[in-house]
Amino acid sequence: DPELLIRSSGEVRISNFLLWQIAYAELHFSTVLWPDFGKADLYRAVIDFQQRERRFGKISEQVSPST
Repeated sequence: DPELLIRSSGEVRISNFLLWQIAYAELHFSTVLWPDFGKADLYRAVIDFQQRERRFGKISEQVSPST
């Protein structure tokens, strides 16, 4: 199952794409159009993903702090 889904073109919707597979995936929405999406855009998406608190349906108090 994917951990990160990147949606380009500024659309803030998933269009029923991989609904079951992305249940616990993090979503990243980019305003860059797909033909122009480059390494720098991917890097920004990965950095954004790394800064998120992955909870998999839990609330913050239920997640043990990572070291």
